[in-house]
Amino acid sequence: MAKYRENILYCTAETQTVSAPVQHFPIFLAVSGRRIVLSGGGAAALAKLRLLLKTEGRISVFAATPAPEIEAWAAEGRLTLIRRPLEAGDALCAALFYAANEDDAEDARVAKLAQADGALVNIVDNLDASAFITPAIVDRDPVTVAIGTEGAAPVLARAIKRDLEAALPARLGALARIGKAFRARVESLPFGRRRRDFWADYYFGAGPAALEEAGEDGAQAALEGLLEAHLAATTRKGHVDFVGAGPGDPELLTLKARKALDAADVVLHDRLVPAEILELARREATIIETGKTGFGASMPQSEINALIVAHASAGAQVVRLKSGDATVFGRLDEELEAVTKAGLSYRIVPGITAASAGVAAIGQSLTQRGRNASVRLLTGHDMEGFAEQDWAALARPGEVAAIYMGKRAARFLQGRLLMHGASGDTPVTVIENISQPAQRVIATTLSALPQDLAAADVTGPALTFYGLAPRAALAATETLKKKEFA
Repeated sequence: MAKYRENILYCTAETQTVSAPVQHFPIFLAVSGRRIVLSGGGAAALAKLRLLLKTEGRISVFAATPAPEIEAWAAEGRLTLIRRPLEAGDALCAALFYAANEDDAEDARVAKLAQADGALVNIVDNLDASAFITPAIVDRDPVTVAIGTEGAAPVLARAIKRDLEAALPARLGALARIGKAFRARVESLPFGRRRRDFWADYYFGAGPAALEEAGEDGAQAALEGLLEAHLAATTRKGHVDFVGAGPGDPELLTLKARKALDAADVVLHDRLVPAEILELARREATIIETGKTGFGASMPQSEINALIVAHASAGAQVVRLKSGDATVFGRLDEELEAVTKAGLSYRIVPGITAASAGVAAIGQSLTQRGRNASVRLLTGHDMEGFAEQDWAALARPGEVAAIYMGKRAARFLQGRLLMHGASGDTPVTVIENISQPAQRVIATTLSALPQDLAAADVTGPALTFYGLAPRAALAATETLKKKEFA
C-alpha cells in the first residue's frame, strides 16, 4: 500500500516542479500496426497527416468537414475517416493522439477525452498542454533525423533541416535498407571494433561506390565481398592518436580531431578537457580521466603510459586527448616512447594551443615587426626549468612570453624580471578559461601582477602573457561579436 501511495504521489503535479536541462526526451516510438488518432480536418490536420502517413501506423481521423485531401487519402485506404467530432472512447488503444482542430476550446475538449482514453496527447501549437512534440524530420528511409528545439525556435529547426537535406545523399536510404537486411550475416564477425570497421567500410567506401556503379544489386554484391575480406583478416591491431583538444571551445577542435574522437574505442583525457568535447566521442567509447592538472593530484605518468599501451595492445583505437596542443607541455615524448617500445602505431593530431587562442582573445599577435621577432613559451609548473630561463634576455623591452600554468609562479616571475632590469610598467595579461564561456581577462603590469592576481581570485586554468596588453579595440570587437550572434 505504501508503494502504491508513493507511485500516486510521483504521478501528481508535485513532480512538475522538478527541472531538467531537456524537457522533452527524444525517442523513436514503434507505431507499426498501432492506432494514431487525429481530431481535425483543416490545414493543421493536413500538415500532421503528411508526416504521419509516412509511418505504418493505423491512422484514424475524426472530422465533420474534412479537407478534400483527407477524403482522398481515406478513399485510397491510407487512413480511416470518421465524419463527426471525437467522442469518449474514440482514442482507446491509441499510441498517439493529435488535437488539430484550430479551435482552442475544441482542442482542449478532445485532448481531455484522449487523455482519459490513455493516449499520449499533442495539441498543435500548444507546447505547454502537450505530452509530446513532433520534431522536424529529415527522411532517408530507414534513416531518420529528428530535430527539436522544445518549441523555442521552429525557424531554427527548419534551417537545420534544410542544411541536413542538402548534406545527406538521397540514396542514403537505399544503402541503409540493404545494410539492414544484411545485419544477421555480419554477426559472424566478432562484436565491437571488427563489426564497426566492416560497416564503416561499407557505408563510407565500398557501398556508395557500388551503388553508384551498379545500383542496389551492386551494393548487395559489395557487402558479400566485403564480409569475406573482413572474415579473412587477422585480429585488428590497436592504434594510438595523440590529439590536441584545443583550449576548450569545441568549435576550435580540428576536423581531424573530431574524426579521431568519433572512431575511438578508448579516450584517455586530461582534466582540463571540458565535458562538451568529451561528448563528441562515441557513446560506446570508454572514457578515462587521467587527472593531470597543474599542481593538483594527478595520475602518475607511468600509469598513463601503461593504460595507453594496455588498451592499444588489446586492439583498441585509443585517443590520448590533451588540452591545447599535444606537443606543448604535454609530456608527449614519454608517451610516444612507451607506445613505440610496445610496437604500436601512432599519429599526432595537433590542436590550437592556449597561447594562440589567448592572443586572439585580447586582439594581439605573438610577434610584431619592430617589437619582437621571437616569443617564448614557458611553463610555471616545472619550477626547476622555469628558474633556468635567460631572464636578462626576457627583461629587455619588447620581449614577449606566454607562461602556461603560471599562477603560482607570479611572484617568482616578477622578482626575476625586475632583478634583471625589466620595467615595472611592462604590460602583463592573464587570461582565465581561454575560449570558454567563463573566460576572463585580467590586464595588469609586472609590478602589480601578484596583487592583482590575488584580488581577482583566479581559480580556473590561466595563461599569463608577459609583454602584451589587451588592445583598446577589444571591447568594440566584443560588442560587434554580440551583435553578430544576436
